[in-house]
Amino acid sequence: MNAGGGASVRLAKLHHPVTALGPGTRAGIWFQGCTLACPGCLSRDTWEADESLRIPVSSVLEWVAGLPGLDGVTISGGEPFQQPQALRELLEGLREWRSSRPVDILVYSGYVISRLSRNQESRDILKLCDAVVTGPYVERLNDGSPLRGSANQQLVPLSPLGRRRYGSDEMDGRRMQVCVEDGAEGRRVYYIGIPRRGDMDRLSAVLDGAGVRAGEASWRL
Repeated sequence: MNAGGGASVRLAKLHHPVTALGPGTRAGIWFQGCTLACPGCLSRDTWEADESLRIPVSSVLEWVAGLPGLDGVTISGGEPFQQPQALRELLEGLREWRSSRPVDILVYSGYVISRLSRNQESRDILKLCDAVVTGPYVERLNDGSPLRGSANQQLVPLSPLGRRRYGSDEMDGRRMQVCVEDGAEGRRVYYIGIPRRGDMDRLSAVLDGAGVRAGEASWRL
């Protein structure tokens, strides 16, 4: 898989398989760093522009290339469009790699589509996506739609593959994945997906009932 011009990216995490953010079995890529700071954001741990989390885009592409049976790649954050060079090179590498298979690319952004469309750099990036979900998260407008966090956000198909897979916002309701990761600082529990209002407190209560004691919760920071 071609790594483009050798850019690096601040990366929060990689995960496979992802089944909660788009159709089928997906690779999930979360950028690190976001200045939008939407109230109620689940991923507050991805806001800080932590340079210690920077890795080569080529490493991310190699990781994706080694995954079996992918239907798509979902890129979120953090705010991907705040690292435009890294995002563009990642998307170019993904599109080159998936040229012989129907793997769609879905990107989440807190910027509205009209703002992204006004900027040439962002327009060039949009041409490399199959679909985008755009707009800031507004907690009081969290309406339970499958792929949008709140009703003000837009799901915008951008390619023939994107229109086939995202032309309708109809999926089997929202899904949440609970993931457990062992690390140097102990066991970490994290969630993938878009929670409904109150879901995080309910999930914490279930974990407490199972004897899993949560430490610092990023969505409460």
